[in-house]
Amino acid sequence: MLKDTVSWVIGFTGIVLATALVYSILVIVAAQLYLRVNPPPLLQGAPEPVSILKPLAGLDQDLESNLRTFFEQDHPRFELIFAARSMDDPAVEVVQKLRAEYARVSSRVILTGEPPYANAKVYSLERMLEEAAYDLVVMSDSDIRVTPDLLRAAAAEFGDPRLGVATCPYRAKSGASFWSRLEATGMNADFLGGILVARMIEGMHFAVGPTIVARRSALESIGGLKRMKDYLAEDFVLGKFAAEAGHGVILSSYVVEHHIGSSNFRANAAHRLRWARSTRRSRPLGYLGLALTMPLAWALAMFAMNPAWWPVVPVTLAIRAAATYMVSTRVLDVRVNWLLMPLEDLAACVFWIAGFFGRTIEWRGRKYRLHSDGRFELLTEG
Repeated sequence: MLKDTVSWVIGFTGIVLATALVYSILVIVAAQLYLRVNPPPLLQGAPEPVSILKPLAGLDQDLESNLRTFFEQDHPRFELIFAARSMDDPAVEVVQKLRAEYARVSSRVILTGEPPYANAKVYSLERMLEEAAYDLVVMSDSDIRVTPDLLRAAAAEFGDPRLGVATCPYRAKSGASFWSRLEATGMNADFLGGILVARMIEGMHFAVGPTIVARRSALESIGGLKRMKDYLAEDFVLGKFAAEAGHGVILSSYVVEHHIGSSNFRANAAHRLRWARSTRRSRPLGYLGLALTMPLAWALAMFAMNPAWWPVVPVTLAIRAAATYMVSTRVLDVRVNWLLMPLEDLAACVFWIAGFFGRTIEWRGRKYRLHSDGRFELLTEG
């Protein structure tokens, strides 16, 4: 009986490993297809005006440097709108300094007060959208850094009248801590790979990431931003609702920089658990599919159960390295820390397993309960 059970476990692990290796090959193909798409040429003259919406919540690392890149956009007509809960937010002081330095740029800060529903970010975006002057809007987190041609690139892509939402891929820039560098390694190697495969197989029926470009008219047609108020993964459902309403959703050709800051183990673990638990409820099948993004863990399990299978480890490492190179180096233009990759694969596996347990998360000092449909509710004020 025990022998049969062990044989079954080894066989199952082998099937998962083989499937994971096939997935890695699909990542390579999907990255090649993405690279073959030529972005539309940047529009000269007077491209479409853009409203940039920036929710603020505390003093992120390098906040001033991040925000400065949005003031320095090479675009003839754009506005910057910031939202904070109160003037006591230290991020407001940073913004006011930049507003004085870049007085020629149309910008303002609105105070939202406490959000009346769970997703404070959505409430800030909703309030800013009400104030926005233009139809084309860029919704971007405060830890994002861009080049001066972001808005021209966005306006060029939205020259297609069918387009409603564009998700910007991002390269993660770590802080000094080991845990930050470990997480950035995984983000640059794996996160976009899954998006590229989904794009190749079924097209973009979702949005992800900390920078999304959208038409106000498309947002209004799906019930406005308020429709996302109870979802933790508001970016994902925004794209989902837009696609269901018949709007075009794309993975943009423009890559932003996501500066994740430097965090200790506790803060990093809380962040990764929040992402795992929210993803499991937003995309249950997709979360199960994440098992395919960690082939090295399955290869090591095979080796541990039967050392005679040792060749699967170097084969897996080679295929994994090829997929990582295509996504990180070719698509995101990031140097890979190859020494951290095996550690990150194992860490990702641990957090993936942990994501199956627990219904609560911590987010910016507050505790929330997650529901099975991806919605969440505030439990305590922290």
